[in-house]
Amino acid sequence: MLKDLAGRGSDCLSLPEGSTLGDVLSLYQGRIPGLKNFSTAIAMSLNQEYAGADAKLHAGDEIGLLPPVSGGSGSPPDHRSDSGPRVAITREKIRTQEILDRIKQPEDGAVVVFEGMVRNHTRNRRTLYLDYEAYEEMAGKQLESLAAQAAGQFAIRDAIIVHRLGRLQIGETSVLIAVASAHRSAAFDACHWLIDTLKRTVPIWKKEYFEDGAVWADGEPFPAEVPRVSGSPVPGPASK
Repeated sequence: MLKDLAGRGSDCLSLPEGSTLGDVLSLYQGRIPGLKNFSTAIAMSLNQEYAGADAKLHAGDEIGLLPPVSGGSGSPPDHRSDSGPRVAITREKIRTQEILDRIKQPEDGAVVVFEGMVRNHTRNRRTLYLDYEAYEEMAGKQLESLAAQAAGQFAIRDAIIVHRLGRLQIGETSVLIAVASAHRSAAFDACHWLIDTLKRTVPIWKKEYFEDGAVWADGEPFPAEVPRVSGSPVPGPASK
């Protein structure tokens, strides 16, 4: 939505020494009519990590202005250590059975899978297809962080998170989460937490196409721990 409003997806700035993220936002609010309407919803990132408006800037910093997410030069690679979780962002079809075959081990008593799929309607309008896009490098880091947090918070052995970008047709899988553990309760809890948190924090957005037009999907409000530029949370979906 911000990209459409600004007419571009990226920019380069020269700012005075001592500038902050808040100064960047103020600059663009002056340049882009309507940006102030998003002020209570926008989050900001500094070098692919969420940051507050008072964060100090340095030469070469990478800054993101991020509307609420809906839900990661090529796709980021699959990330995995020998014992850790794995994540991937892809433009290829997600192959659920192959992922299940990869994650299952003899010590597992349960594997819980969540598949987010493209449905054929939204608010009584027939959906033709969806387009997903992302701040890919940051999205990959956020997915890795979520998987690591799940491994620390729940008694699970492994987790795989795969999110697809690009154009998706009705019935195709947009996101898949698979969690393996010795006991089913931990796998269910971790899978539920992962998808709910992903949809609120990972910078991936979707555009819905209908017979009579297209619209960016309403974003999930950022959780309280993610600073907004206004310093206050939003009570509900902030985008149209």
